[in-house]
Parts: sequence; structure tokens; C-alpha cells
Amino acid sequence: MSRPEWFTLRWSDDGVVMLDQRELPRREAYVTLASVEAVARAIEAMVVRGAPAIGCAAALALALGAATGDAASPGALRRDFKRDAERLARTRPTAVNLFWALDRMRRALDAALAQPGADVASLRKLLVEEAGRILAEDVAACRAIGRAGRELIPRGARILTHCNAGALATGGYGTALGVVRAAFAEDPSIAVLADETRPYLQGARLTAWELARDGIPVTVIADSMAAHLMQRGEVDVVVIGADRIAANGDVANKIGSYSLALSAREHGVPFYVAAPLSTLDLATASGAEIPIEERGRDELARIGETQILPDGVPVRHPAFDVTPERLVTGIITERGVAGPPYRESLRGLADRAAR
Repeated sequence: MSRPEWFTLRWSDDGVVMLDQRELPRREAYVTLASVEAVARAIEAMVVRGAPAIGCAAALALALGAATGDAASPGALRRDFKRDAERLARTRPTAVNLFWALDRMRRALDAALAQPGADVASLRKLLVEEAGRILAEDVAACRAIGRAGRELIPRGARILTHCNAGALATGGYGTALGVVRAAFAEDPSIAVLADETRPYLQGARLTAWELARDGIPVTVIADSMAAHLMQRGEVDVVVIGADRIAANGDVANKIGSYSLALSAREHGVPFYVAAPLSTLDLATASGAEIPIEERGRDELARIGETQILPDGVPVRHPAFDVTPERLVTGIITERGVAGPPYRESLRGLADRAAR
């Protein structure tokens, strides 16, 4: 008997429904969030995580706020929308897809307000539909990333990935794992090495869960083992996701990605980044300007309910690092693969997408 289908997040008449990623892999539990504040807290607590999924969640939250709000006029709805967007913007500062989605929803609302005859009911409907399009387009973009990236994966490749850039981190299908899924569909001999990704263990808990569920061979390794396995010739390619890509091609991703890129360069292993164009931040010149979120102590001091650090010992917990563009072999997007020099190639992809 086949296992039931699962999903990361979706719209419902009762609110935004999410798979609670904190509970994986122990159990598959869905939560229904009936307010903007509930969605914002879920993003902060990593009920949902991954830059594209955060953007989708924020869009759905804005639609939810409009649909359930008590605004009696278009002006009041716009004021409530601004308040909700400001709250959501404070949740995760590094993931640029969040701000991209908030801006797209704002532009859709402002365009509708500029038309004669706009009323509250039509504006609510428009925002729900726009959020639905953002979610559907994200899934389509991930599938296109998979098609573009599979050409870069050698037959029988052993693919190393970090954190979770799969269906759980997106509207569905995944970015880095979208490449894996597309490659595996053509070549079932490929296999994945998943870094455990300390301290929150997204690789061990999430990447391993969704790949195993799909029948794709996956082996989990401690983060500190990656360089050793590259040295032994047991890694053929690295594919990771991204939370923000600067105009020059510098990539912000889960902490530990930079170390992987350095090891990959030393051992001649291609290092690819897979991300939708919504992850590009062409207004940010380089990675030095990307804000790096610092998470709380408990994620480092505890594993689940078990305390692993002595009381009173402080921690540092930057949630992301920046990989310089010189260490990136290519950036895989839904519009194709960008290569060095990234300032020109990324701008070209963005300009073609805007036409």
C-alpha cells in the first residue's frame, strides 16, 4: 500500500496549512494557522523554513490577513496589508524570497487599487489568487531548475548536499533536490550524501526523510566528514540551495556551505547552487552586504529535548554563511545555468525573465 502524499504548505478555507518540520522525522503533523501572527511565528520557529517556502508562506499569510480581516474600505484593507507585511518582514532577514513575495503581493494590490471600482471583496479575492500563483509558480520553477541541472550530473554520480533544499524548503519538488529528483528519474544509479547540517539537523531530519520517502538512495554524514570523503574520491558533485544570491554571485546559504565550497575547490569537485530567480538580490552588490541572521542559543545547546552544553556557556549561532562567487562552479535557475562572470550572467537571466 502506497504512503499518502504529503505537502509543505497550502491554502485552505480555515487558514494556511503547513507540515510542521520541527516534528520530522518522528511524525508527519500538519498545523492550520488562522492568522498572520500565527504564520509569522511559524516562520520564526521554523515550522516552515527554506527561502522559497518562506516566501510562499508570507504570500499566503497576506492573503489570509485580507480574507479574514474586518476592513470596510479599500483604504482600510491597504493599511491592514501594510501592517501585516511589516510584521512578516521581521521574521527571517536573510531569506530574500520573503521580501520578494511581500513586494509582489504589494504590487498586485496597488495595481488593483489604481483601477476604478475596486472594492474590498474583489481585493480579497485578488490577493488569494496572487498568493496561489506564487505557490504554483514556485513549484514550476523548481521543476525547471531540475531539468536545467540534471544535465550537469554525471551518470552514477555521488551528490553531496547540505541542509534541506528540497520540497520541504519550497512550494514543492525542491531546488537542489529538484536537480537530484530530475537526475534520478533518468539515472537511478545516482546516490546522495546528506550533511547532517548542525545545529538544526535539516540534512539528517529533513533531506534524508524526503529522499528516503521518494526511494532515492541517501546516506547521512556528519558535517565534518565531507572533506575526508572528497579526499577519498567519494564525492562527484556538490549541489546546494541558497537563501540569497548577491549581484556578483556571492551566495548566502545555511551555515557550513562555505566550508563545503572550500573543500570542493581543493579537491576539484564541482560546486553548484540551485535557486529560483526570486532568490537573486541584484540590488545587493556582494555577499558582504547580506544580513546574516543569528539564531537563539537553544538550537545549538540542545538536540531535541537533550541539553548538550553546560549551563551558562555562551554560543555563537550565525544561521548562514556566504560563499564567494569564485568558489561557485555554476548557479542553476529555472531560466538556465549562470556561470562566471556572474554579474553579467545573472543580470542576463533576470532581464530575460522580466520580458
